[in-house]
Amino acid sequence: NVPEDQADKLLLASWGLPKAVLEKYHSLGVVQMFEWQAECLMLGRVLEGRNLVYSAPTSAGKTLVAELLILKRVLETRKKALLILPFVSVAKEKKCYLQ
Repeated sequence: NVPEDQADKLLLASWGLPKAVLEKYHSLGVVQMFEWQAECLMLGRVLEGRNLVYSAPTSAGKTLVAELLILKRVLETRKKALLILPFVSVAKEKKCYLQ
């Protein structure tokens, strides 16, 4: 569980994302994460680019964790990233709002 003193980590606005990115997520109704998603982002040195392996049921929010990690790294390092998705429909959806 996310410690009570870090409950603000559930809010997307707490992760240092640009205003335009936050506005896009908010327009899609995504303002905060589930506890398990925030826990993934706070594990070890994940935000420094270390590996993360996690598992959750379909439609649980796995892609959001990957998106946030990718967005933070791309914005901080100014390098490109490759996001591989399992279905064409998901890829098309992500393409539309990640552009």
